Order: sequence, then C-alpha cells, then structure tokens
Amino acid sequence: MASYLIQVSYTPEAWASLVKNPHDRAEVVGTAVQKLGGRIERFWMSFGEYDVVGVAELPNNVAAAAFAMAVAAGGACRNVKTTPLLTTQEGLEALKQAATSGYKPVTAAATA
Repeated sequence: MASYLIQVSYTPEAWASLVKNPHDRAEVVGTAVQKLGGRIERFWMSFGEYDVVGVAELPNNVAAAAFAMAVAAGGACRNVKTTPLLTTQEGLEALKQAATSGYKPVTAAATA
C-alpha cells in the first residue's frame, strides 16, 4: 500500500462549526479512507498554511485522488493537498533508475 501526506486548510465556516461543536474529525476521515481501501496512519491539527496534516495509506493513486476529490467537494476545506510518499528504499531505487535513464537537459551541449 502507498503512503500519502494529506494537508488541508479549513474554510472560516468549517472553523466556526468546529468551535461551536469541537470533535475529532479523524473518525469521519478514517471511515472514508477505509471505504477506499486504506487506513489513516496519523493526523495532526496544525497552524500555519494548513490546519490539518496527516499520513494515510491508500491502495493507489486513484484511491488517493478520490479521497482528495471527496474532501474538496465537501466544501469545508479551501485547500486540499495530497503528496505521494516514497519509502527510503523506493527513493534509492528511483535515484538508480534516474542515473540510467539517459535524460539530457536542454542545456546539454548538442552533438553534431
């Protein structure tokens, strides 16, 4: 299963609702993620650009996109950012493949 960093910013209306009725949104979010075949690893409330930050495991990019779309469509969040995460081993494998890809930047000298 793949891991995803999820960052969310609430709308002022969502904050007003949460202040009026404080509750842990992790249970609701967890149920939605489970229906998509995944699980919540951990969620935190934060301050700054994002109000909630979490890590979720989902079966694939389609499920991750579906979750992000569902959250965005709900209207309580003004910003939803989903970032795929690689394990260190996956990152090392990507580095090895990058080294053998043969890619040449546009700034590379052209050969005649």
